[in-house]
Amino acid sequence: MRIDLKKDILPHFLGIASFYLLVLLYFSPIVFDGKMMFQGDILQWEGSAKEILDYRESTGEEALWTNRMFGGMPSYLISLESAGDITNLLIKIATLGLPHPINALFMGMIGMYVFLISFKIRAEIAIMGAWAFAFNTFNLISLEAGHNAKIWAICLIPLLFAGIHIAFNGKKLLGVALTAFALMLQLKFNHAQITYYTLIAVVIYGIGQLVYARNQKQLPEMLKTVAILILGALLAVGANAGRLLPVIEYGKYSTRGETNLTADEASSTGLDKEYAFRWSQGKLESLTLLIPNFYGGASRDALPKNSATEQALRQNGIAPAEINSFISGAPTYWGDQPGTGGPIYGGAIMVFLFVLGIIYAPGKYRNIFLAITIVSLMLSWGKNLQWFNYTLFDYLPGYNKFRAVSMALGVTLFAIPVLGCLGLEQVIQNTQKKEAIKALLTAFGIVGGLSLVLFLFAGMFGFRNAADANFPDWLTNALQEDRKTLLKNDAFRSFIFITLSAGLIFAAIKQKISNLVALAAVAILVVIDVWMVDKRYLDKESFIENPSASFFAPTPADQKIMKDQEYFRVLNIFESTFNEARTSYRFNSIGGYHGAKMGRYQDLIEQALSPEINGFIQKAQEGNFDYDNIHVLNMLNTRYIMAGRDENAVFENPSANGPAWFPQEIFYVSSNTEEMTILKELQTKTQATINRNEFGEVAIGAGTVDLIAYQPNRLNYTVNASRGGLIVFSEVYYPAGWKAFINGEEKEILRVNYLLRGIEVPEGTLEVELRFEPSTYYNSSTIMVVVQYLILLLLIGALVFTYKKQ
Repeated sequence: MRIDLKKDILPHFLGIASFYLLVLLYFSPIVFDGKMMFQGDILQWEGSAKEILDYRESTGEEALWTNRMFGGMPSYLISLESAGDITNLLIKIATLGLPHPINALFMGMIGMYVFLISFKIRAEIAIMGAWAFAFNTFNLISLEAGHNAKIWAICLIPLLFAGIHIAFNGKKLLGVALTAFALMLQLKFNHAQITYYTLIAVVIYGIGQLVYARNQKQLPEMLKTVAILILGALLAVGANAGRLLPVIEYGKYSTRGETNLTADEASSTGLDKEYAFRWSQGKLESLTLLIPNFYGGASRDALPKNSATEQALRQNGIAPAEINSFISGAPTYWGDQPGTGGPIYGGAIMVFLFVLGIIYAPGKYRNIFLAITIVSLMLSWGKNLQWFNYTLFDYLPGYNKFRAVSMALGVTLFAIPVLGCLGLEQVIQNTQKKEAIKALLTAFGIVGGLSLVLFLFAGMFGFRNAADANFPDWLTNALQEDRKTLLKNDAFRSFIFITLSAGLIFAAIKQKISNLVALAAVAILVVIDVWMVDKRYLDKESFIENPSASFFAPTPADQKIMKDQEYFRVLNIFESTFNEARTSYRFNSIGGYHGAKMGRYQDLIEQALSPEINGFIQKAQEGNFDYDNIHVLNMLNTRYIMAGRDENAVFENPSANGPAWFPQEIFYVSSNTEEMTILKELQTKTQATINRNEFGEVAIGAGTVDLIAYQPNRLNYTVNASRGGLIVFSEVYYPAGWKAFINGEEKEILRVNYLLRGIEVPEGTLEVELRFEPSTYYNSSTIMVVVQYLILLLLIGALVFTYKKQ
C-alpha cells in the first residue's frame, strides 16, 4: 500500500494538532501560567484525600482506609494507586502530556475523530464533530465544578464506540483491542453512572446491528463479533479488578446498599426516588441544546447593564452596592431543577446538522443514533417522565444506585454530533443535488424556523421560578422581562449561526465554493458558537493561583486544634457538617464530603447525630454547654467542636470517651432498629450494645486502654485488663478488611453501639492491634496489572497487524 502524505497523513496530523491547540488556547492560564480552576468538588476531594496522599508519599504504600471522613471509611472510594498500574502513563502518552483534567477534552476529540473517520467521513467533517463534542457546555461547566471523573468517562465514549464499530466492520482484532483499551480507561475513572449510560447506548447500537444482520442474513458473523467484543469488555474489567472489586464489595455497606433499619425497609436497596431524581431536566429544558439561555442560564447569572431588573431596583431606591451585588448573580434560571451551573448547550449548528442527519443520513445509523439521542433525553427527564424512569428505577438492575439523572445528557451530546456529521457527509458527497438541497432546506426550516419562532413569540412562556415568591411583584416582573430578553437574544443568535452554516453548505452543493472551504468555514463557526457560550461560565476569571493554598490556609481555629497532637475527632458546626471536607484536610472529622457514605453512618447521622448536634447547639446558645449528654458524639471521641474560624470559636469537649474503653454494662439487642433506639439514650462511656443474634454474648471487663501508635490502616493499643471482657473502640466497624490481633493472635471484631468496633480480651497486659487488610484488594491487584499489559500488547499487535495487512 502506497501512502500519500498529503491525503493519508496530513489531514490526521492537522486534526490532532487542532485538538491540541484548542485545549492550549482555551486553558492557556493552566498550561502556561500555572493557574488552576477553582473546582469546588476537587477542593473538597483534596481535603478528604489529604491523609491518604500524605501516607502514600511518606511510605510508598496505599492506606486503603482513612479516618478523616465520617469517622472512617475505605480510602479506595477517594484515592487509589496500585503498584504497577500503567493507566496513568498510558493517558499521559495518549494526551501528549496535557495536564489533568483538561487532557480529557483532548482525548475526547481524538476518540470522536477516530469514530467518525471509521464511518469514512472526511477529515474536515470529523474534526468539526470532534470540536463540537469536546467543547459543549456540559463538559466545560462540569470541569469547573470539579466533576473530573465524569468528564473523563464521557470523553472516552467515542473511543469505545470506535472500537465496537470497527469490529462490526470487519477489523475484529483492532476493534476488540480498541474497545478493551477505551473501556479499561473509562472504568479506571470509576464513574459507574456514566458507564451505565454508555452500556445502554451500546445495547441500542447492538440492537441496530442485530436488526441489520438479520435482514442481511448475517447473524452468525454478527454474533461472532459480539462474542469477541464481550471478551474485550471482560479484559477491561480485569484490568480494573483492583479498583472495581473493593468498591463493589463496599457497595452493600454503603448508602446505596441494603437498608439496615426498620422491617419495612429491610429488603430495599439503593437511593429513594425523590433523592435520585432531584436533578431531572424539564422536557422543554432540552431546548437549551439549541438555545443556551432558553431557561435563563445558570441559577445565578450576571445581567447586562441597564437590564429591566437593574432599572427596577434603581427606581425602588435600592442602594447602588446592593444593586451591583444582585445583578452580578441574579436568579435568571426558571427551569425545573433545584439549581444548575449553566445550560446544556450542544451548539445550534450541530443541532441543525443533527436534524439534517435525521433526514438524510444512511438509514441504519440514522435509526441507531436517533434512538440513542431519544433514550438519553428520556433518561435525563427523570421525574418529569415517571412512567419510563420510575419503571427503570424499580426494575433495571443497579439503576437505583444513581442520582442526578441529567448526566444522561453526556450521551445525548455524543450522539448529536455523530448523526450530524453522518448527515453532512451524505449531503456533501451526494451527486443528486436536488435531493441534497431539499434535505438542507427542510432541516433549516425546522431548526432555523424554530429558533426564529422562539425569538418572535418568546412571550408565550411564563418565565417564573418558584423562588420568585420571595421577591416583591415589581422585582419579579423585572426578572421575568430579563429572562424573556435572554431567551430572545439567544434564539436570534442561534438563528444567525444556523443561517450562516446552511448558506455555506448550500454554496458548496451549488459548487459556488469548494467543499473544503465551505466545511472549514462551518467548522470555524461551530467553534466560535460553542466557545462564546462556554466563556459565559468558564472564563479567565475562573483560573486562579493555587486555590488550595487559600482554601486550606489554617485559620486561628485550626491552629488552636493543631496544638493537640493526640488522637481525636472534630465536629465542624460552622460549615455544612456532612457536606464539607475542609475539616478533613487536617483533622479526623465527624463529617465529610462523599456521595456514598457508610450506610450505618448515614443511619447514625439521621437518627442520632443530627438531633444530638441540634440539641447541643440550642443549649449552647443559651449558655449551657452540655457535653455530658452528647453521648453519640462522645463515643466517636469528638474532642473539639468548631463553631467558626476564630480561636475563641473552638470548644474543647472534656467528656469525649477517648480512643477505647471498657464498658461496665452491656445491652443485648436482636435487631438494628432496637439497637438504634437504645443507642439514642445510651450512656456510651459506661454502657454498650451488642446484637446477640450476630455476635453472641461477651463478658464485662475492666481495665485501661491506651492508643500507642496510629496509622490510617493500623492502630496499636496497650491494654491492662484487671478483668477480661469487652473493649469498645471509637472506630467505625467495617467487616470487609479490618482484623484484630491480641498479642499477635487474630481475634474476631464485634460490632457494638450499632457501628463501632469491639473485641473481647482476656485478663492481663496485652498488645492489641487493629489492621486493615482487605483481601479483595490484595487478591485482585496483581491480576489487574497483568491484564493491563495484556490489553496494551493486544492494541499494539492489532495496530501492527492491521497496518501490515493494508
